[in-house]
Amino acid sequence: MQTPQTLNERIRHFYDRSTGIWLDTWGEHMHHGYYGPDGTTRKDHLQAQIDLITEFLKWGKVERAAQMLDAGCGVGGSARFLANALNANVLGLTLSPVQAEQAARFNQQAGLEGQVRVEVQDVLQLKPAQGPFDLIWSLESAEHIPEKQRLLQVFFDALRPGGVLLMATWCHRNTPPALRTGEQHTLQKIGKYYHLPPMISIGEYEQMAHAAGFTSIQTADWTDAIAPFWPAVIRSALRWRSIAGLLRSGGPTLRGAWAMQFMIQGYRSGALRFGLLQARKP
Repeated sequence: MQTPQTLNERIRHFYDRSTGIWLDTWGEHMHHGYYGPDGTTRKDHLQAQIDLITEFLKWGKVERAAQMLDAGCGVGGSARFLANALNANVLGLTLSPVQAEQAARFNQQAGLEGQVRVEVQDVLQLKPAQGPFDLIWSLESAEHIPEKQRLLQVFFDALRPGGVLLMATWCHRNTPPALRTGEQHTLQKIGKYYHLPPMISIGEYEQMAHAAGFTSIQTADWTDAIAPFWPAVIRSALRWRSIAGLLRSGGPTLRGAWAMQFMIQGYRSGALRFGLLQARKP
């Protein structure tokens, strides 16, 4: 059984090795794209990724935030976008030193080095002095964390009264009925190749948010809206430059590329879902 520390090391290694190929192929936004509510709107992948941020922010009804945490920030693409959109000071946390170094360069190029700060830190080790925050933004990072109830409590404690949590995460479909053997197999493959602990449903996240003390909790399922993303990733990975980059990046990244088929399979079967949660600290 892998400990949280061992899991963090595997995640760090994966993103240290794979970030370069992602930046070269797709750019600074390391998350799904939004292709309209039913997933049928055709658009450039970068626009789709920016649209996911703006639609997610709109869904959360957040218009301003003086202090913000981006939990699992990658190279800070969302952090910089939101710093501008909300006029916020942003702290981003990542496990990857490579991502933090890239983020610092991007922040300087954007003239945001005084407004956006990215640090190498496990979000579960967040310190009171680093907050409190008006907004905690968790975009496709909670799936990496095994202690999900503890994560929700850390987020609750780090918010100031009236602060908002916006979380988007990979999860499995709500149960009952119980997950079938084929669904479990697909989810296990995704977990193996992307270094994820067992997933939970968005319904379970909602229950955990209640237990942590949050109020005004809402959830949504945006699986249809993001469904075209992985086929687009596969098409981009088949370009010669991307193939060469994959070969240079080593085993973990190659295995992650191989696992893209399971992401598509998971979404098509309904076993894998893209869940959203918004909640407020009273």
